[in-house]
Amino acid sequence: MSLNNTPLSERIHIGIFGKRNAGKSSLINAITDQNTALVSEIKGTTTDPVYKAMELLPLGPVLFIDTPGLDDQGELGELRAEKSWDLLKKSDLALLVVDGMTGIDYVEQRLEEELKERQIPFLIVYNKSDLCSKTFGTKKTNAVWVSAKNRQGIQELKEQLANMIPKKNLQKRLAGDLLKPQDVAVLVVPIDKSAPKGRLILPQQQTIRDILESGAISVVVKETELKDTLKLFRQKPKIVITDSQVFEKVDAETPKDILLTSFSILFARYKGSLSQAVKGAYALEKVQNGDRILIAEGCTHHRQCEDIGTVKLPGWIEEYTGKKPEFHFTSGGDFPKELSMYQLIVHCGGCMLQEREMQYRLEQAKRRNIPMTNYGILIAYMKGILKRSLEPFPKMAALLEEEVV
Repeated sequence: MSLNNTPLSERIHIGIFGKRNAGKSSLINAITDQNTALVSEIKGTTTDPVYKAMELLPLGPVLFIDTPGLDDQGELGELRAEKSWDLLKKSDLALLVVDGMTGIDYVEQRLEEELKERQIPFLIVYNKSDLCSKTFGTKKTNAVWVSAKNRQGIQELKEQLANMIPKKNLQKRLAGDLLKPQDVAVLVVPIDKSAPKGRLILPQQQTIRDILESGAISVVVKETELKDTLKLFRQKPKIVITDSQVFEKVDAETPKDILLTSFSILFARYKGSLSQAVKGAYALEKVQNGDRILIAEGCTHHRQCEDIGTVKLPGWIEEYTGKKPEFHFTSGGDFPKELSMYQLIVHCGGCMLQEREMQYRLEQAKRRNIPMTNYGILIAYMKGILKRSLEPFPKMAALLEEEVV
């Protein structure tokens, strides 16, 4: 996969924040060397976030986010400013752009405090060095002066960014760490009405790539072909990885001496907290009539008549519990700020969300003591195969047996 094709969820997100007319849009244009964002002397020109993917050496693929001014005014302006604050949850690193002619005021001070509280690495960028003397931030190690207009200081800014961006754990894998070279992994991928025409969905693509990078062999089949496919191997596959909605069928057809798990469980381990998600599944035992259950997806797509999130999961939950809870649904970037009304949150695998945003959602649930699980883990629990689906992760399975059962 080339850097240009790197999924947005796998790019390091760099948020560009500041007041109106501080030069945020000009800065992103200078960094990307393109007219990515609309620039004007009129305050409030940027009304919606602007995203620009690029390669920033030596780190590789990143995503810059140009945000509306934090000091925007009026009814619509305040909504735009609120959206900017909300984008902190997506930012792995932040640039705080300050007008070098006026310096930092209470708005930027509030942002500094918020960045420190959330432990987001940030750099203060004093802009308009071509119009004024450098009187602010000269003693700060996390400050740099630039002129976005004539590109002065931009290279230094890029170099500082490259040193500040948190490097991802190179040992963190989806499935590759479960395999040795020449091991066989069988991936079960249903091709139904909800499957995208002519392509595999992102979790399947990423898992295949990770398996290949480990030197193992990836075999992809539909659920209707699994049983016959397994008979073809002289040496048994090491693991079967399945789409969650056919978990029960795949479990029945996979010999017990072959490891079994799902794409959702792999992503819970990769981007979230596997222990939190598994513990969340046990909360299903406490569901009562009228309890509110939030089913959240990280992407948006056309709902099919047999959609797993809005149709199949609610049906399975009602069948398992014998209760009639009240289901609420969100998708894409929408995730409620107020969660206290919910007794359980069921999230998708989060393949379209970057790790920081997935962690943010998990943390919001944890702070309010609301159980949160994901599709694959909950399905495995309801079908009585959760313990088996955690066998690829023996330490986690043992820990959960002690803490939950």
